[in-house]
Amino acid sequence: MRPNREKEDLHSQAHSSPEAEHETRLAFLFDLDGTLVDSVYRHVQAWQEALLKADVVVPAWRIHRRIGLSGKKLVRALLRESERKMTEEEIEQVEKQHGEVYGRLIGDVKPLPGARELLDELTHLQRPWAIVTSSKPEKAQPLLKALGITSEDTVVTRGEVQRAKPEPDPFYVGAARLGAKIRDCVVVGDSVWDLLSAQRARALGVGVLTGGSARDELERAGAYRVYEDPADLLRHLDELGVATE
Repeated sequence: MRPNREKEDLHSQAHSSPEAEHETRLAFLFDLDGTLVDSVYRHVQAWQEALLKADVVVPAWRIHRRIGLSGKKLVRALLRESERKMTEEEIEQVEKQHGEVYGRLIGDVKPLPGARELLDELTHLQRPWAIVTSSKPEKAQPLLKALGITSEDTVVTRGEVQRAKPEPDPFYVGAARLGAKIRDCVVVGDSVWDLLSAQRARALGVGVLTGGSARDELERAGAYRVYEDPADLLRHLDELGVATE
């Protein structure tokens, strides 16, 4: 009789423990450029033109591989690869020039397939979500408007964190804004920098191919799953443990 009594006690403890009663509600943290809106190649063009004005010639593919970093980190990385040096003031000038060129290029940027529908479905399912971007507010605002994001939605921009991706800080801030634990968050991004940041934050990373990074690159950076675009992710939410019925 004793073994059965012990099993009953353990069963009772498991069901009454705080962990057993806790229902995990996944929260979603989305990158913006290349993940929800089709803007990556506009960024590449703008950075190339801005650097050229500073007499720094950089092939587009090198710039593309750095998209997802903050402006200053991107410029410093490209300067290092080009064996060039700039003062902080010169780097800030390049960043400013990028913003001006980029502002001229994004008038026709559209949300990626399924992006708005994915956010709407998560809202319908009462799954909290936020947008976490490395862009400064003035660069992100036109894209957020194109996506239909309002002041009621949660957005974290570069100006609100001390350290940008691939540091984990942006996603910590995003999770905190949603009132979620980072371990209960799914980070969705298109670049290795998004996924490296997610991995360092101890969140579940999911990749999309819409930023131009290869599937194997995203997987090596820590992606649990890689989808073609937001529409593909929407069709496979069940793979992330989200019940859609």
